[in-house]
Amino acid sequence: MPDISKQAAPCGAWTSPISAAVVAAGATPLSQLLLDGADVYWLAGRASEGGRNTLLRRRAGQTMELTPAPFNVRTRVHEYGGGALLAAGGTVWFSHFADNRVYRIDGDGAPVALDGAAAAAAGPAATRHADFVLDAARARLVSVREDHAAGGAYPVNTLCALGFDGSEAVLVEGNDFYSSPRLSPDGSQLAWLCWDHPRMPWQGTELWLADVGADGTLINGRLVAGGADESICQPEWSPAGILHFVSDRSGWWNIYRFAHGVTHAVCERAAEFAGPHWTFGNAMYGFRSEREIVCTYIEDGVSHLARLDTASGALTPIDNPYQEIKELRVVGDTLALLAGAPTIALELACIDLRDASREVLARSIEDLPDVGYLSVPRSVSYPSADGRVAHAFYYAPQNRDQEAPKGELPPLMVIGHGGPTSMATSTLKLATQFWTSRGIAVLDVNYGGSTGFGRAYRDLLRGQWGVVDVEDCVAGARYLADQGLVDRERLVIRGGSAGGLTTLCALAFHDVFKAGASYYGVSDLAGLDADSHKFESRYNEYLIAPKPQAAAVYAARSPVNHADKLARPMIFFQGLDDKVVPPPQSEVMVDALRVRGVPVAYLTLAGEGHGFRKADSIVRTLEAELVFYLRVFGIPVPAGLPPVEIEHLAG
Repeated sequence: MPDISKQAAPCGAWTSPISAAVVAAGATPLSQLLLDGADVYWLAGRASEGGRNTLLRRRAGQTMELTPAPFNVRTRVHEYGGGALLAAGGTVWFSHFADNRVYRIDGDGAPVALDGAAAAAAGPAATRHADFVLDAARARLVSVREDHAAGGAYPVNTLCALGFDGSEAVLVEGNDFYSSPRLSPDGSQLAWLCWDHPRMPWQGTELWLADVGADGTLINGRLVAGGADESICQPEWSPAGILHFVSDRSGWWNIYRFAHGVTHAVCERAAEFAGPHWTFGNAMYGFRSEREIVCTYIEDGVSHLARLDTASGALTPIDNPYQEIKELRVVGDTLALLAGAPTIALELACIDLRDASREVLARSIEDLPDVGYLSVPRSVSYPSADGRVAHAFYYAPQNRDQEAPKGELPPLMVIGHGGPTSMATSTLKLATQFWTSRGIAVLDVNYGGSTGFGRAYRDLLRGQWGVVDVEDCVAGARYLADQGLVDRERLVIRGGSAGGLTTLCALAFHDVFKAGASYYGVSDLAGLDADSHKFESRYNEYLIAPKPQAAAVYAARSPVNHADKLARPMIFFQGLDDKVVPPPQSEVMVDALRVRGVPVAYLTLAGEGHGFRKADSIVRTLEAELVFYLRVFGIPVPAGLPPVEIEHLAG
């Protein structure tokens, strides 16, 4: 029955307070949560200060900024960084992005470079550091080091002892990549992860353990777990010095312990207690005591929070309002976490484990729209190609003031996440609500290859990027149309970069979507290899094909070689300074549509690279994309939106 309190208006043209400018204002990035006794530390992005990360500390109810401008707490190890700071005993060590140096803060004092002010003034260091652990007895940190001094095609990665005086000494070398050095509570042993090309860490890593000699070097190194087809994550020591870690040997990232030379499962469950290692320093479990772990795990794409009895393996839920928990830390009875939900933007909260009381310390978005304009997604699973089942979050149109005219079904926008080894989550995103509050449904797809659904699902993308992801997006659109939830004549798909590849392939190789938007989309797969950094330089061997077979597969899957098959209206957005996906990758597709008389719009943005960061660029592209769909589908364009030139579009 129609809601008599709402006005009827065409889907796509509803009036919404979630404007493009509101979306462009964005959220404050919150990351890299740490606990040091009762003190809580975290990083917050400062968009108004060039996007730098600053370190905040919460102590005795007061929040203090410890790194004023120009300090930028960020590292570029593996390019994606993470693990840029350590706090222990009231002292903080952090990596400064501008010069790659490690700085120390004692108490409320000013940051001081470990290697001295004179060295810091000499210019950027050739080494980068991340994922610090304190070795107080030896007056040093242990870190992952990336050495660019040789100036070769790729840097050299090692585990490094970084003295409080700034001295550096290699502890472990020989592997292509390292992460997660963890010192035992008594300082006698060091555990770490390593892996080699062509593997990515979610394919296969090794967990090693060594004794720390009297001179601080490592001796008696031995392999504990892992290999080419087992992904190990987050090694941690219990308070009593028992090594724990997460492994996907069962097909799911579960928690294990290594004691007396034997590995035992702590909790066997068809759930994910870890995520893909794109960045350093992530934590999804921590010890409250020797007997109790506090953990988050993902089932069906949704996070859960629980106590884990290390003896029985029993999980006891902890009441909380969140559906995505990105990371957590535990000290005693205090649990700190970064989390969100469909009506909660990412926030930092502390939970008292004694009574489950919760205090929010920081929010990524302070002023949220009225809940009447927010669409709460529901998880959907649906049949896809070759008998598999795909997963997604479905957002129905939602607006407290307006609704569709009787008998009108909404358009559907399908989105494929980036990565592609990643996942869509249900945490509130204003960029999604921009569409749903205007009467356009959204399907955020966790296609085969996404994380959060086990190893077998993650490996569906092995050799199948550009195939499985596309099939699952196509199947999701068909499924919702068959359910009578959306208008099958107004199905659109959008994506950026890797998601742009999915968009272009869906429109070139399938006839389901009626329009599409490509944001700096990959149209030529071969170009990705030429521009990749060390960490991802062999990623395509997993996603597409090993080198000997790659050329033929690249040619078959690259939309640039099938531009003649594009027959639906498209809009392209391209930064003119993009070095990863340069303008010609978009231009060749635009030209193909022009030649064939297919409606096409092309917006270029000066001063933008791979990903749009300027507020006016975000406003311009969002509004242009909206106008494009409205005109393609013959929906009246509301006043105040800018004109968009669409070639070959009648009327």
